[in-house]
Amino acid sequence: MRKLFLFTLCVTCCTISFAQQTKTYAEKLGWPKGARVIILHVDDAGMSHESNDGVEKAIGQGVATSTSVMMPCAWVPEFKKYLDKHPNTDAGLHLTLTSEWDNYRWAPLAGKAAVPGLTDNQGCLWPSVGAVYFKASADEIDKEMRAQLDRALSMGFVPTHLDSHMGTLFAKPSYVEKYIKLGIEKQIPVMFPGGDDLFYRAEAKAATIADLKKQGKYTAGMAIPEPAALANVKETGAMIWKAGLPVLDDLHNSSYDWNMPGIAKMTDKQIQKWYTDHYIESIGRLSPGLTMVIMHCTNPTPNFDRISDTGKKRKGDLLAMLDPRLKTFLKQQGFILTTWREVMERRVKAGGN
Repeated sequence: MRKLFLFTLCVTCCTISFAQQTKTYAEKLGWPKGARVIILHVDDAGMSHESNDGVEKAIGQGVATSTSVMMPCAWVPEFKKYLDKHPNTDAGLHLTLTSEWDNYRWAPLAGKAAVPGLTDNQGCLWPSVGAVYFKASADEIDKEMRAQLDRALSMGFVPTHLDSHMGTLFAKPSYVEKYIKLGIEKQIPVMFPGGDDLFYRAEAKAATIADLKKQGKYTAGMAIPEPAALANVKETGAMIWKAGLPVLDDLHNSSYDWNMPGIAKMTDKQIQKWYTDHYIESIGRLSPGLTMVIMHCTNPTPNFDRISDTGKKRKGDLLAMLDPRLKTFLKQQGFILTTWREVMERRVKAGGN
């Protein structure tokens, strides 16, 4: 999943000098200097009953603070009932432009006739980001995003933010432009890490080294270039901020790439310890600023196994969010937990600063 967030951006509508920018976006939003502020965010609400159950437990009983909903999926009505009962839930739109599973699929809400480049021969969304990249136009992306927002609003669900399923919206600059434009037009925050991205850069470097080692091409001490696609994120972030929306300083999108050895045979207690240890270690490396930590909390049943083989992995995220050790760690280390709703409220108060 992390590799899908390739920020191939060429937005150049801002000429701000960053040499003089010393404040993190968290500071600009009113948090104190040096504060580590995090949104503990659960993807994939609405995808399945098990996903909904995982989200509800992670937020209601655990330390997770936010979620986002896959509007084309069959289990959205069930999650909407939860939102009706818990109206303060921080829930955004997980803008969905792919349908990745073999036996459980969904179609674009705009309809095949309106977005033919987004549909495969089953009439469903393409299963991969690559297929969307080569087949779908930016205008089709825009139509489908707006159709998903329209369904949410028609159901009485006003999203706190927008983000991207499988990172598809970050696959091409023209897609990113439509995504940001929609957020600015509707004044809905968009998930965009436009700060120093120190954690994300370090994770990308580690992933590159791991790939080179697998290929037998790595030499100790060799120079690993910065991800070229991150070149313009600060300029884009400044443009988003100037347009009245909040911006992230960093992104933690690593847990989907974690692979616990022998997880299929492990007990819940063992899985919980392993995942909590990894969250404590990785969150502990976050720098000051506002960071979104992305996860996929699911409470899998045998039925979920017919959808995906990632049930145990997703349960690991859920068990970590429920673990008192993680809650204690966050408190002891002084992390500030927030939501997209609060972040936008702070952005409005910050005004033109």
